[in-house]
Amino acid sequence: MAVIVQLVQGLQTLAGNLTNPANLTQILSTLAIGIVVILILIQIAQRINVNKNAPPEVPYWIPYLGSAISFSLNPLKFYDDNRKKYGDVFTYTMVGRKFTVCLGIEGNNFVFNAKLADVSAEESYKPLTTPVFGKGVVYDCPNNMLMEQKRFVKWGMTNDAFRAYVSEIEEETREYFKRWNNKVGGRGDLFTAMGELIINTASRTLLGPEIRALMDESVAQLYHDLDGGFQPINMFFEWLPLPSYFRRDNAHEKMRAIFMKVIEERRANNVTNKTDMLQSLMNQTYKDGTPFTDRDACHLMIALLMAGQHTSSTTATWALLFLAENPQILKELVEEQKDVLGSLDAPLTFDHLKSMTLLDNVIRETLRLRPPIIMILRKVLRPITFPGTDYVIPKGNYIAASPIATQVDEQYYKDATKFDPHRWETIVEEETGETVDYGFGKIAGGGARNPSLPFGAGRHRCIGEAFAYVQLKAVISTFVRMYDLSLTEKGMPGSDFTKMFVQPVLPVEINYTPRK
Repeated sequence: MAVIVQLVQGLQTLAGNLTNPANLTQILSTLAIGIVVILILIQIAQRINVNKNAPPEVPYWIPYLGSAISFSLNPLKFYDDNRKKYGDVFTYTMVGRKFTVCLGIEGNNFVFNAKLADVSAEESYKPLTTPVFGKGVVYDCPNNMLMEQKRFVKWGMTNDAFRAYVSEIEEETREYFKRWNNKVGGRGDLFTAMGELIINTASRTLLGPEIRALMDESVAQLYHDLDGGFQPINMFFEWLPLPSYFRRDNAHEKMRAIFMKVIEERRANNVTNKTDMLQSLMNQTYKDGTPFTDRDACHLMIALLMAGQHTSSTTATWALLFLAENPQILKELVEEQKDVLGSLDAPLTFDHLKSMTLLDNVIRETLRLRPPIIMILRKVLRPITFPGTDYVIPKGNYIAASPIATQVDEQYYKDATKFDPHRWETIVEEETGETVDYGFGKIAGGGARNPSLPFGAGRHRCIGEAFAYVQLKAVISTFVRMYDLSLTEKGMPGSDFTKMFVQPVLPVEINYTPRK
């Protein structure tokens, strides 16, 4: 009882001091001085390099947050500014974690082709992807199983499959834009249109007709809720009692149930003649005999839907914005369409797309200037030395590659920040290093020394690269044959770096006029 009385008396005394203006001023002054002293000590501690072989560190004032604010505002400027101070390899703190960024061609190669014993992509991305995709797939399984999962999906990425996909994508595109004013034109929400269209085309080609038929408002809401769990905060904080987390988990359960229902109906009706990705995943087994379950197939289908949608829709949006900003390139692109197809009304085929060189270069140039992903991560499992230096990156750090740093470097590209698809007519890209098969087909093992790496390199190179090009080329080819376009009075939008995938600052509207 005496303790309680003393506690109450202490609180009363504190309250009295706080209500006294003189005491309150003194308390606040002391607190301010204390904060300043702490910040100064933090700065001193950062400059005392305990590990003399560690890369230089970017100083910061705010504990725990570190450089999070300056990085998030503009990561490209952050990298460029600190590269001038510290060179290609330096470490910065962000939300309690240390990231050692490795820039330049050698930095790309170091990160993309690091040994599995040294680094882990799974440890980097699992907290972000597993709640959205589901357990047992992508980064929620050993790397050898992920490589086999890539082999499973490669069945739906063949040229024969692409030949069937092109006409379906063209049909989806024309059908979608019936909602626009095709008599006189107007102003359209380009970003929203590309986002919805990419989901429609991917679901029809890769996921199967049953899934495409379900892409109504209810499924669109499920996708939106899943997407809400695919944000930077989810990567740093695996679980928070936030409504967006609960919506994400609920959407995952419902989306999985949708895929499972389709699988069960196909099995019940003995359907075997489908050529989509879902059919391929229904009958797979790992090399060691472990079955790839229907639940696994559902989770991998969700991963395919989510992982490709952002990158492709954002790239399609940027590509059309660049064409609107460069009417001469747009004119040349339309002429190429006429030359290859014979008429702007002629049906599009896979072989036509292969002949559209300028269209291919428009997409390559867009990906060079506006790659959807700024930073590629690996978590360090044991200390590793950066080649050609004495820098030893400690266990627990994350190493980060940023291919855009070389993609906009004047050392490799003249007028590097200028949109110029014609530059690719003279650039000969050579991937160095031996050809390696990680379990899903041969790729160039040393290709990370290429200055342009929008799809990554090494064992984690994007398996959907070929499909992405077919999808993007088919959508853009159809769009520019339907409409002439120009920027609005707002001009070219800036980049929004606060999202997991870098997108234009919203809203993104464009002027369009139907072609006669």
